[in-house]
Amino acid sequence: MPSYAAFLGHQPSISLAEILAAIPGATVERLYGRDAAVFSSTVALEPQQLARLGGTVVLAEALADDAALEDIPNLLAKAVGETRGKVTFAVRACGVPPVTIRTLLRKGKDRLASAGRPSRYIGNEHKPAATALLRDTGLLDGKHGVEIVLLADDKKLWVGKTIAAQDPDAYTTRDMHKPVRDMTTGLLPPKLAQVLLNFGLWLARDQKNGSDSRIPKSESPFPSTTVYDPFCGTGVIPIECLLRGWPILASDASLKAVNGCTKNLEWARKQFSVPKTLASAVWKQDATKPFAFPEPKRGQEPLKPDVIVTETSLGPNLKMRPTLKDAQKLLRENEKLQEAFLKNAAACLPGVPVVVTWPVWYLRSGPLFLERAFAAASAAGFHPILPQGVTPSAVGRMSLLYRRPDQFVGREIVLLAVR
Repeated sequence: MPSYAAFLGHQPSISLAEILAAIPGATVERLYGRDAAVFSSTVALEPQQLARLGGTVVLAEALADDAALEDIPNLLAKAVGETRGKVTFAVRACGVPPVTIRTLLRKGKDRLASAGRPSRYIGNEHKPAATALLRDTGLLDGKHGVEIVLLADDKKLWVGKTIAAQDPDAYTTRDMHKPVRDMTTGLLPPKLAQVLLNFGLWLARDQKNGSDSRIPKSESPFPSTTVYDPFCGTGVIPIECLLRGWPILASDASLKAVNGCTKNLEWARKQFSVPKTLASAVWKQDATKPFAFPEPKRGQEPLKPDVIVTETSLGPNLKMRPTLKDAQKLLRENEKLQEAFLKNAAACLPGVPVVVTWPVWYLRSGPLFLERAFAAASAAGFHPILPQGVTPSAVGRMSLLYRRPDQFVGREIVLLAVR
């Protein structure tokens, strides 16, 4: 099976869970601290598919599963191939001392020179090249050079070449440049929205085919999936759906949010050349009341959700750490919302799984979780689940936690299958 290495984002446990959920037949072979993982897959991955993995910063494919350091200059020369002109190369490593990387950079330059190939390297022994620089210098398409990836532990040295890297400018554009941003609530990062959608894809596939299913090798790892976001806000999840070519149904109880989402989707269609034929619908809807889906446009089939993927209310955007009393009040209000929403979702869309985020308040004494949310999910006919091999973030809770260090309200990511 093909072997790949992923350099993980700032929430590595979620990044790993996303890989296991989104990549067919993915099996984690080795971990390199919190920074990187080697995994195999039943399908060959295309470089452009990394754009759909919010938790993977750099993706590399294997050149050698077990190599010696002295092999690296020759592997570099082979990977460079017949590129024309001056060669640009880089080294990205984990578990390799800086002094060794510096030596390899020099020897790599000497090896290319001996073959009559002038070269330069980017990055250095202390810091690898930025992903934007990899893109700008043409190292990702192989036309002007290559980045060699080295992952070492006490057993072997994995060697690969980078085939894809996240595009920070693309994320900034759709996060910061869309016309409507609501700063009064917690802003869902586009990368996290991608992760949630990949969990939704896994749930929808699991619900349809069974937990042991593996999609055929000929099928895309990211098949079209119709998503419903009943707490759409200004449309972070809907935008990400359109960018991957998925139909989207989106609603919110706030007319202001509905108008903002509509405007942002119109902007996204123009900004990213989304086909007009890709269906989407946005309307005002209280998620705790029976869903009333809009009539399809002329010539279109009615959209039926395969999965609900949504960020419910995280409560107010806190500027300081809440007291226990204040947090408990917010907790009680939020639990009523979650219970009503899940009961309504189960009644209106039987058999449709749910990916949802719940708030977690970080007090001085530790995190405060929703107390009755799992019981409410069970009463509505759902059960929490995680991809095989994924360890829950908190003891006694089948979920994953997402939080930046400076946040007083984090997110508990919950995947709810239908019993």
